[in-house]
Formats: sequence, C-alpha cells, structure tokens
Amino acid sequence: MIVTMKKVTLIALGKDSKEAVKALRRLGVMHVEHAQPPKGKDINQIQEDISFLGQALDVISKAEFTTGCEGSLARKDISDWKSSCRHIIDVWKRLDQLQEFRRALVAKIEEYRPWGDFDPGSIHQLAGKHVFMRLYQVPVKEISRFPEVVIVRKIFTKANNVYCVAISDNKFDCSFQEVELPKLGISQMQKRLAEDSRVIEALSDDLKGLFCYQLKLLEIKTSLEKEMELQLAISGMAQAGSLTYISGYAPFDSEKALRDLAGRQRWGICVDDPAPDDSVPTYLRNPRWVKLINPVFRMLEVVPGYHELDISPIFLLFLSLFFGMIIGDAGYGMVYFSLTFIAQRIWGNKVKDHSVFFLFYLFSFCAIIWGLLTGTIFGQEWYLAKGYRALLPVLNDTKFLQTFCFFLGASHLTLAHLWRAVLKLPSLTALADAGWISILWAAFFLAKTLILGDAFPFFGRWMIAGGITLVVFFTSPQRNIFRTIGEGLATIALNLVNNFTDVVSYIRLFAVGLAGVAISDTVNTLAATAGSANVPVQVIIVFLGHTINIILGPMSVLVHGIRLNVLEFSGHANVTWSGVSYKPLKE
Repeated sequence: MIVTMKKVTLIALGKDSKEAVKALRRLGVMHVEHAQPPKGKDINQIQEDISFLGQALDVISKAEFTTGCEGSLARKDISDWKSSCRHIIDVWKRLDQLQEFRRALVAKIEEYRPWGDFDPGSIHQLAGKHVFMRLYQVPVKEISRFPEVVIVRKIFTKANNVYCVAISDNKFDCSFQEVELPKLGISQMQKRLAEDSRVIEALSDDLKGLFCYQLKLLEIKTSLEKEMELQLAISGMAQAGSLTYISGYAPFDSEKALRDLAGRQRWGICVDDPAPDDSVPTYLRNPRWVKLINPVFRMLEVVPGYHELDISPIFLLFLSLFFGMIIGDAGYGMVYFSLTFIAQRIWGNKVKDHSVFFLFYLFSFCAIIWGLLTGTIFGQEWYLAKGYRALLPVLNDTKFLQTFCFFLGASHLTLAHLWRAVLKLPSLTALADAGWISILWAAFFLAKTLILGDAFPFFGRWMIAGGITLVVFFTSPQRNIFRTIGEGLATIALNLVNNFTDVVSYIRLFAVGLAGVAISDTVNTLAATAGSANVPVQVIIVFLGHTINIILGPMSVLVHGIRLNVLEFSGHANVTWSGVSYKPLKE
C-alpha cells in the first residue's frame, strides 16, 4: 500500500535553524524537499571525506584481504581514520603498480626465454668496442639476404621465422624486423620478479591486517552520511528576513507528532495535501509477507509513482509462479533451498533485512512444487522411464501448457485493468478498462486460434467489437462527442495490437521452462552414453551440466519472469515506476 502523504512546512527563527533541523531529525518522519540548492564548505568537505572513506573501504573489502580478522580484532579501533585511510590507499596503489609490473615482467621473461639468458649491458659495452650485435626476426627463406660482412647465428625457429643474432664490426642497415633488446637479462628479471613477489606478499599482509578497521570505518562513513543529510537540510532551507523555513513530506499518521513537536519548539507549521504537480515521495507500507518482494525492487531500483498502484502483492504472487514454471525442476528447487539455507547460516547475522532469504525459500518451494507436478527431478525422461508418474500429467501436454500460459497472461493483465476500474468508480472511465478486459480475452481466444489451431469462438467478434466500443467512448468522455471518439480511437490505434502481443508473450514461460528441462535431459543422456564403466566421467558430466543449468535458471527468471511484471503487467496497470523513495531525515 502506498501511504498517503502530507506536505509539511515548518517555520523557525533563522538563528534556531540548525537546532530545528536536529529536532526534526530526531523525530525521523519528514522527507525533506530543498527550497534552494544546498551548498557550502562543510558540505564539500563531508563529500570529500565520504569519498575518501569509500575508496579505502573498497580496497580492504576485496576478497583477497578479508581474512585473518576474527573476534575482537574485527572491531579494531582507529585513532586517526584519515591517516589510516590514506595508508590503505597508498599501500593499495603501490600493490597495484607492483602487480601490474610483475605481470609485464612475467610476459617479458616468456618472450625472451627462447633467446637464452644473456646480459643486455654486455652487448652495449661491445658496441663501444666496435662489435655490433642485433637481434632479428627473419623469414626462413630470406635468411641468406644479410650482407656478407655480417655474421648470422640462428637462435631458434618459430612459425616460419628464424630468430637470429647478426654480428658485425661496423654499423649496418637491414630491412628485416629487429627485435628490441630487453633492459634486463632473464636471470636479472627473475631476480627482480622474486623481489617484487616478496614485497607484494608483505603489502597484501598489511592490507589483510587493515581489514580489521572495516567495521569502524563503516560506522564513521555512516555517521558522515547522516551528517551530510543534516547539512544538506540546513543549507537547503529558505530564508525570509529573520525567519527560516523547511518543507517536505510526511505520512498522514505522523501529522500529530509533527504538530506536537512544533508546539514544543514554538515553530510555525503548515500541513496540507500535496498539489498535483508536487514531487511526492512514495512510501510503501505492506504486511510482512508482501515485503518479501522488496529485495527485487531494490535490485531493479524501481519505485512506483505516488499516484500509481502498489502492485507488490500481485508482483510477488505471479513472480513466484513464474519462477516455478521457468525452473520447473524439483531437484533444482531443493538445491536453491539448500543454498539459501547455507547463505542464511553464513550471512544471516550480518544483515538486518532477512527478506531476501525468505523470498528464495518461497521461490525454491514453487520450483519444487512445479517439478513434482510435472515429474521433473534433475530432468524428466529418467523419472518417467522408471515408471514414476507426474502428480499432474496434463502439465506435460504441450498444447495444454501453451493454453495455460495464454490463460495466465490474460488473467494477469485482467487483474491490472480490473484494479484500475475499481479505483476509477463511480467514474464512467472505469468502463474503458472493462472494454480492455473484453479485448484481452478476445486476444486469448485469437492466440489459441492462430498458434494452437483452435476454432475462434463465435462470441469472440462481439468481445472485440464491444471492447473497442467501450474504449472509444469511455477512455476520455467529454461533452464534445467528436473529441471523445477521436481520443478513444487514438488509444485503440496505439494499444490494440499490443494487447494481443502481450498475451502471447506469456508463452515464454512455456518455452524457457521447456528449454531448461531439455538441457537437464540432455545432460543425463550424455552421462548415460559414457557407460557404467566410466563413473567418474558420468559424475563430471552430470555435475557440470546441472550446475550450469542451475546458474542459468535464475537469470532466465530475471529476464523473462520479472519482465512480465515490470513491463507487461505494469503497462496495463499504468505503473510507470517513476516514483522517488520516501527517505525521511532521521538519526
């Protein structure tokens, strides 16, 4: 549910502005709207400090440094956090440079290893004594084209090229490709590599020790971010003579608390309903079971607009069903359930919001149920070949499942229009949504006709005609009938074909689910063809094949299952995801 918001303006004396904002922050209910762009030295300094901390935290949070800091060490205190961050960043820069240099040095060693170990400095010294040595890459057939005064010694041959040394007592010109002399010999480069490796190990150990500062640095960063919010709110206040005021939005049920605070602080207060053109933040307040979908919204970074619908319950229910249909394997569902359980045991105490774990438990349960209904447990062919039966064999009938997908699409999109129609009542525009519902179900029967070969019912034409009539006359009913019809026809022209394609697009649930089962069966078949004598090979094939399928499954849900909610359903529910999250100023 999207909570009704109130627009609040608080007025205080200019000299009390900082204390006023602090008191408002302690209450923690008001989403601040800046009256002017916040700016100032304090804000710039805090931004720099937060960025500085972020760089240091990014370094010590890298996987290779997050070991060896357990127990009391994990909350190691810091006397001077800026010096510590500067040290972390400096060590990382030096480590990164050394690692890059080491990679280049390893490549150089491999490049010059076929030439053997020699001292480039000795070659330069010989040049001072009129003995000139150069390295060349020469095609095999052209090796004899060197001047007669040049002595040529072949070192090695590779890919129809001879790599050789040309020696002369005078400088000479040559059209062949010269190989640049390295700065160091092989043994010298290996010695330098060993030295760099020791320094890299020491720097890595230093950063592992600095990881113990992570929690304290995070606390400091959080504190600075809160201070930044405070300074932005103070700087964003407007001035009017000796008075200053701050505006924002708060939930309707916090109005009394705001008025009580204003009375105690002797502020002026104005509470009103937001204007239609106000940028009102969206505050979602749902039951605990509906909040399970919040991690998906956070991942997608989508928020419904304040005047739009909160589709969280329907999003959760249908996405769970889509997950079950796309994964479609009870064995995979048990793997997801087990992985979620392990993840919760490892990271459960480190995160405040556990909804992501329970969401995956729900998804895993849906995959298990659908897999049992269709008789699919790490594949389907072997299960049915053993004589076991699916709990609901009709779900394995291709035509029935395709019909079910079309039915699911029409039902899902009908809910969107039905919801909009109920909210519009008693307005006549609700009849336009009734018309779209009629068109959607006509599209359902048309999809069965065009794709599955079923006969189109005689009442289908009346559903289309009736739906179009309702949409044309009630999308925007006005006194001017011609304008009414014109706007209605424009809506039909833009959306009629889309209704059919949106219903048909739900067949992706069948196609992607079928592909997953086909991959599972193929993996099992490949393992069986390896023969019972090659058990290790069979195990490797089964493990790798099913692991890849298990990884690809959630990606398919992300691409297809979420799309059907965020695009198809949301489009029909007129949810554009244009909202701004409610973020109250609080401690």
